[in-house]
Amino acid sequence: MPLEDGGAARRSGRHPCGVTGCEGTRGTPHRDEPAPRVSGTGVMAEDEEPWPELDDGDGTSGRGEEACRALQRAGSGEALMAELSERVQEVVRSSGWWERHGVDICILSCSLLALPVGFLCLRSAHAIPFLAGVLTLGVGYHTLAVKGSHLASHNALTKSRSWGKVWALFFIEFCSAFTAEQASYNHVKLHHGYTNVIGLGDSSTWKLPFLNRYIYLFIAPLAVPIITPLVALDLLRNVETRAALRTVCLMSLGLCCHYCLLRHVSGFQSPWSALLCMLVTRSLLAHPYIHVNIFQHIGLPMFAADRKPKRIQQMSLGVLNLPRNALLDWCFGHSLISCHVEHHLFPSLSDNMCLKIKPVVSQYLKEKRLPYNEDTYGSRLQLFLQKYEELMVHAPPITELVGIQ
Repeated sequence: MPLEDGGAARRSGRHPCGVTGCEGTRGTPHRDEPAPRVSGTGVMAEDEEPWPELDDGDGTSGRGEEACRALQRAGSGEALMAELSERVQEVVRSSGWWERHGVDICILSCSLLALPVGFLCLRSAHAIPFLAGVLTLGVGYHTLAVKGSHLASHNALTKSRSWGKVWALFFIEFCSAFTAEQASYNHVKLHHGYTNVIGLGDSSTWKLPFLNRYIYLFIAPLAVPIITPLVALDLLRNVETRAALRTVCLMSLGLCCHYCLLRHVSGFQSPWSALLCMLVTRSLLAHPYIHVNIFQHIGLPMFAADRKPKRIQQMSLGVLNLPRNALLDWCFGHSLISCHVEHHLFPSLSDNMCLKIKPVVSQYLKEKRLPYNEDTYGSRLQLFLQKYEELMVHAPPITELVGIQ
């Protein structure tokens, strides 16, 4: 996929294979096709309808024409997905428990064990130990709340569904103060099942059109710790009473534990100073959290619900990888940063396994002349600052891929 403004993925209204921009309808009903699975390895991929690559019709548009011809030669999306799944299966089969689950469990365990150190550092009257405590709690919190919740929502921490449910409740409800049922539905069912489909999985939940670009990108993320539980409470109207009561109890317990530890272990005398510290630690990495969630989908091709491509084309077109970053890889996980394409193709794999299959996936997509979108954090931020109105205020145009049905 061609990149714009130093690498930012670009869109346009026409494609050399016959792509035109058009208006679409939200909430169009759609029936997903069965998902092909790789048995015995934990690899899973969903499938949809076949479409070619998108290009922007400039001097590099020959790549789009070549991609169309390549897809016609390669056959349907099911055949491409099956072939890629077989290659990934070989990698997963050759990996032991440590690579499949152990590495990520170790990261989460280290983050959990570091929390007492952070609380104790906050007792210090000196600036450096105090700041070290804030940093330790902030990094530890985001690792548990983002990486842990994300892996738990996909049941990527264990093969056991029962333990998977326990981890989901711990990470999503106790640590993140959100509802596990709605997190699973909105993220796994909608976002992954309908990636970049207008009105379903188009990441529109991250849009706040009434905010200008600077407030949205640099100030609003500070409110994420406050907004998250409030949104969760609102969403509880859509779950069973028993589940709602459980969620309220676990959310309250997690928030109260954080507050009480700051008061009684860290020694905060004022309730307001303890609440302020909670806000600071829980919003420490809120900016990259918001940025990553919009950078990797918005600004890429969008599809109508009744005309979306097969999964492999849909994910190669509509998902973007960012470069590796030590801090974000630790706190958010490879599947949310540098292996997001791999994660969307095989969402049940752990972060470490997504990193391991990355060379296989990237080589295969490039071999089939499918786009493998990559861009830098700075380049995407610059693009969103320049085109905020187009990307975050107005609904993105639907990309209609035609010609190779």
